[in-house]
Amino acid sequence: MNTPLKGKVALVAGATRGAGRQIAVQLGAAGATVYATGRTTRRQPSEMNRPETIEETAELVTAAGGVGIAVQVDHLVPQQVRDLVARIDAEQGRLDVLVNDIWGAEGLFTWDKPLWEDSLETGLHILRLAVDTHIITSHAALPLLIRRPGGLVVEVTDGTTEYNADTYRVSFFYDLAKTSVLRLAFAQAHELKAHGATAVAITPGWLRSEMMLEHYGVTEANWLDATAKEPHFVISESPAYVGRAVAALAADPDVARWNGQSLSSGQLSGVYGFTDLDGSRPDWFRYFREVHEAGRPADATGYR
Repeated sequence: MNTPLKGKVALVAGATRGAGRQIAVQLGAAGATVYATGRTTRRQPSEMNRPETIEETAELVTAAGGVGIAVQVDHLVPQQVRDLVARIDAEQGRLDVLVNDIWGAEGLFTWDKPLWEDSLETGLHILRLAVDTHIITSHAALPLLIRRPGGLVVEVTDGTTEYNADTYRVSFFYDLAKTSVLRLAFAQAHELKAHGATAVAITPGWLRSEMMLEHYGVTEANWLDATAKEPHFVISESPAYVGRAVAALAADPDVARWNGQSLSSGQLSGVYGFTDLDGSRPDWFRYFREVHEAGRPADATGYR
């Protein structure tokens, strides 16, 4: 088994479901010990009231070949995050990879409603979930990460710098949240460079998360059936694809070449050669520009 991350320790903050879960799993498949955090446990659901749990994620990490450790953490509570980092230090003495994937605002934002008509209280809560959680986590974890050279910070967002610069995300608070995370990676990259560490932002394409599959009434096994409702779903990707992208970055001895950049799963697939679960290499952002925005019929030929 190819385990380039054996002996490495990762913290995936926000690993309960979606991209975070599969980032944790794919880091585990590469041999890493992965601390998977989130608010939902088998005994205590979060405000999202979803069935996925951090224990399940940790079990998937271990089944993939790594060591999965589930820790319930609310990343809006600094002391809980500090306690988490202290535990990682006590148990492992190192932190090699930090993935900030905390979100938890699905269902809170509204599309096509201008700022002045939207709920200010809800909007500010979205920003706290999307931005404050990442800052709190990095503030606590970076001193441990920079103890050894070669550390990697991955900020997970929606959209690249180029894409978000030209595209309004149809919600003031969503737009601001996802764009802010790009800047978090850029700023951390500047501060970490002197310590031999790297920070990047990464985005999946059209992600087949648990909630997205439910939205279309399909499963990962029959996801193509959703194209009857939304033909452009043909370019969608499983969460494992961005998970493999992060694992490839973490295993790259020359990962510093990406410092401060915003990256996509499709872009990195072309560099590192990994594929999605079905063996394809979907490139959502190129497809979006050349097919979706151009008004062409949905056709993923040449794009996956």
